[in-house]
Amino acid sequence: MADVTIRRARDADLHQLIAIFAADDIGGHGDTTDEGAFEDYLRAFYVIDASQNEQLFVAEFGGEVVGTFQIVFNRTLTARGSLSMIIEAVQTRTDMRGRGIGAQMIAYAIEEAKRRDCRLVQLTSNMARTDAHRFYERLGFVKSHFGFKMKLK
Repeated sequence: MADVTIRRARDADLHQLIAIFAADDIGGHGDTTDEGAFEDYLRAFYVIDASQNEQLFVAEFGGEVVGTFQIVFNRTLTARGSLSMIIEAVQTRTDMRGRGIGAQMIAYAIEEAKRRDCRLVQLTSNMARTDAHRFYERLGFVKSHFGFKMKLK
């Protein structure tokens, strides 16, 4: 899909982004298009947008937001103080899946990791997302670790 533009998200994109997240029936994140929750999303957007280590992107097609992802840069003392990238919240609008948008978003993120001289790029994926697992493996990601979570809210 050649006409997809990947760019930094803007606050004007929030309603479209929230709709993508709210349509996700696997994630279980409690996202909602209820206007009463909009201020929560807006506050989070401004924190992410102001961060030097986090960036939120959208994939745009025909003037509409059709996908999104967030990248987080993490420096650790391991691996001689190296920098790594974590890709989070990769979503393509349901009606736009299978058109290469996700692959373009991941390729964009990887190029940004290379530009920032990251040692590695990593992501996690819900165990129920078997299609996504095949997608990530097709792009060159390898299942190498187990992930653990503890929900606090």
